[in-house]
Amino acid sequence: MPDTPHPRSTYRIQVRPGFDLDATAGLAGYLADLGVTHLYSAPLLTATPGSQHGYDVVDHRAVNPELGGEGGRQRLVRALRAAGLGLVVDIVPNHAGVARPAANPAWWDVLRRGRASAYADWFDIDWDRGRLLLPVLADTPDALDDLKVVDGELRYHEHRFPIADGTGDGTPREVHDRQHYELVNWRRGDTELTYRRFFAVSDLAGLRVEDPEVFRATHAEILRWAAAGDLDGIRVDHPDGLRDPAGYLARLRAAAPGAWLVVEKILEYGEELPDWPVDGTTGYDALAAAGGLFVDPDAEADFTALDGRLTGRHTSWEDLTHDTKLAAATRLLAAELSRLAALVPELPAEQVRPALAELAACFPVYRGYPPEGARHLAAARAEAGRRRPDLTTVLDAVTARLRDPDHELAARFPQLSGAVMAKGVEDTAYYRWSRFVALNEVGGSPAHFGVAPAEFHRFAAARQVRWPASMTTLSTHDTKRGEDIRARLAVLSELPGRWAERVADWMSRAPLADPAFAHLLWQTAVGAWPIERERLHAYAEKAAREASASTSWADPDPAFEHELHALVDRMYDDPELHAQLTAFADEITPAGWSNSLGQKLVQLAMPGVPDTYQGTELWENSLVDPDNRRPVDFAVRRDLLARLDAGWRPAVAADGAAKLLVVSRTLRLRRDRPELFTGYRPVPAQGPAGAHAVAFDRGGAVAVATRLPLRLARAGGWGDTTLAISGNSVTDVFTGRVYSGSELLMHDLLSTYPVALLAPTDSVEAAA
Repeated sequence: MPDTPHPRSTYRIQVRPGFDLDATAGLAGYLADLGVTHLYSAPLLTATPGSQHGYDVVDHRAVNPELGGEGGRQRLVRALRAAGLGLVVDIVPNHAGVARPAANPAWWDVLRRGRASAYADWFDIDWDRGRLLLPVLADTPDALDDLKVVDGELRYHEHRFPIADGTGDGTPREVHDRQHYELVNWRRGDTELTYRRFFAVSDLAGLRVEDPEVFRATHAEILRWAAAGDLDGIRVDHPDGLRDPAGYLARLRAAAPGAWLVVEKILEYGEELPDWPVDGTTGYDALAAAGGLFVDPDAEADFTALDGRLTGRHTSWEDLTHDTKLAAATRLLAAELSRLAALVPELPAEQVRPALAELAACFPVYRGYPPEGARHLAAARAEAGRRRPDLTTVLDAVTARLRDPDHELAARFPQLSGAVMAKGVEDTAYYRWSRFVALNEVGGSPAHFGVAPAEFHRFAAARQVRWPASMTTLSTHDTKRGEDIRARLAVLSELPGRWAERVADWMSRAPLADPAFAHLLWQTAVGAWPIERERLHAYAEKAAREASASTSWADPDPAFEHELHALVDRMYDDPELHAQLTAFADEITPAGWSNSLGQKLVQLAMPGVPDTYQGTELWENSLVDPDNRRPVDFAVRRDLLARLDAGWRPAVAADGAAKLLVVSRTLRLRRDRPELFTGYRPVPAQGPAGAHAVAFDRGGAVAVATRLPLRLARAGGWGDTTLAISGNSVTDVFTGRVYSGSELLMHDLLSTYPVALLAPTDSVEAAA
C-alpha cells in the first residue's frame, strides 16, 4: 500500500448530459456543508454522444463537450477549491466506445485504413483472422441490401462507416466487400468476433493499454490534470479486463505518484486484494461486510426451505453458478473462447474449447494473480476434472499452458475468466437465485447468509492494518438494489415464517410461470414499496431478461413478458393485493429504517474512505441501472441540512432526515477530527441484548448500531445491557447528549435513534 494523501470521504456524482459540470459545480457548497472532502465524478472524457454514464469514451484527448468541455472542468475545479474540496475522477482504461464509429477518431481510422492505421495497435484486434467483423446487421438474410453510399461513407440505416481510399466505386455491396471491416449479423457478435470486447458488449472495444504508447495517448489528459494539481484521486474502472493489471497500475502510479488510487476490483468471499501499488478497492468488500451485519444468520434454513417449496426444487448456489458461468463462456463469450482455443493449435479445437470453458466456469474468483493465482487455477482444474472426467487429458494440457507465464494463453485466459464471472454470476445467477435477494449484490456472496459481529470485526481490523485508505460504499451505479432496499429486505430474515406465508399466498393468487423469478420480484417490490409503476415494470423486464431463464435479451419471450407485466399491474390494480403489499411493507419499514441507519453509520465510520452515492443521504429506493442514475433533488437535501444545522432533530421516519443527520455528522467528524479515526477496536456490549449491538472504537470515536431490531423488541428491548467506554465525558454527535462514566445503558444511549456516534466532549465542542 503506497503512502499517499487520501480523501477523508467522497461523494459520487453521475455527471452526465442533463446534469453537467456546471450543475455539479453548483453542488460544491452543499457537499462541503455535508462534510465530504472530495467530489467523486463519473468519467469526464468525451463519450459516445448522448451517453448517460461516460464509460464509452470515444476521444481521450478532451473533456466531453456534452458535459461542458474543458471550460466546464476548469469551472468545476475552481468551485471545488473555493469550497475546500478535492476531485476524484473515474477513468476507463479497458475499453473505448465504438457504437458510433464517426465519434471515435481512432476507431474510424482503423476501419478506414485497417492494419496500416496508426491506431491499429490501440485496439485488441485479432488481425490474423481476416477483416474486422462489426456485428450491426439485422437478423435477416438480405440485410446488406439496405447498404447505401452517401457523402463518401458507407451507410446502414443510422450507422456510418468510412470507405478506404480508392475503394468507393461500384454498388454499395461491392464497396462493402473491399473494406478492412465486414458488417455482419448482430448475433455473430457473441460467437465470431475479431476484437476483444468489454464482457459481451460489442459496442465497447478492448484497448491495449499494456502498450506504453497506447497508455500515454489514452492517459495524457487525465495525467495533465493531475500534474496541474486539479486531480486528487483516480478510480480505475474494471482492471480485471486488462492484459496486465499489475503492470498497468505500476505505470499509472509512477505517472501520478501523489494521487489517491482505487480500483474497481471485485473480491470474492475471503479473497484478498493483490499487493498492487494502489490505496484499495472501490468498496464492494465493505458493502458486503457492513450490510451482512443486519441479516439474521439463523434464518438461512428457513429461506432455503421456502425456496424449495416455492420453486419445487432444491437449488445449489455452486451448481447454479457453474451452469450460468458455463453458459456465459460458451454462448455470450463464445467469440472470446474461440480466440483462446486458437492459441493451442496442437490440440483439436473441439476439445480445447470445452476444457477452457469448464476451467472458466470452475474458476473460484474473477481472475488469478501471482502468486495466489496458482492456487485458484489448481482449484479450478480439480473441480473441472470432477465435473468433466472425459476431458482429463486436455484439461491437463491446457492447465500446463496456463501455468506458463510466457504462454499467450496464460495472459489472455484471466481476461475471459473475469468476464465469465461477471456475466455468469452478477448478471445472470443473481437474477435466478431468489432465496434471499438482499444478499444478491455485487461483491457479495449469496451463499453466505449474513455476517456475525465477530467476523465483521476481524474484517475491519485487518482492513485498518493493510488497507486503511480503501474506499467503503453501500450503493454505486452498479449495485442491483439500493442500500435502503437491502436494509428493509434484511428485516425479512427476522420473520421468515411470516414472509413465507405472505409470499406463498401472493404467488398462489397471482402466479407466474417462473416461480423463482416471481419470488425475486415480490421481494424487490416489498423492499422498494411504494415505487412508481413504470419503474417496477422497467425493472421486472430487465431483471427477467438478465436471468435468461424464461426470456432473454437475445430472444425475448412475448408471452412470458406479457404475463410478467400483468403481474406487476396486479400489484397496483388488484385492491386486495395492493392493500396487503402496502400493509406488509409498512409493517417492516420501521425496522428497515433502523437497519439503514445502522449500516450507514458502520460504513461511514469503519476503516476506509467512505463514499456516499448521489442521493443516498436520504431514504432511497433505487433499483439496478438505469434506475439508480435518476435525477436527485438536491434542493430538498439542502433545505433539510439547513434545518438540521438550525437545531432540528427529526424523528427516524421524517423524510429520511435522520439518515441525513447520521451522514452529515459522521462525515463532519471524520473531516474535522481525523485523529479520532486512526485505529480499530471492537467494543462489546454486556448484558442480555449484547448480541444486538455492534460497536467499535476508531481511536476516540465510537460507533454504535442496533442489529436485528425485531428480535430485540420481541425479547423486551435492551434491558440492562451496557456499553463500556473509556474517557470521562463523551457526546453523541447525533443528539448532542453528554454522557459520563465508564458504562452506558444501551436503552438510554439509543432512546432517540438506533445509532450513536460518541466522541470526547472536548473534541466535539472544539469542532463545533
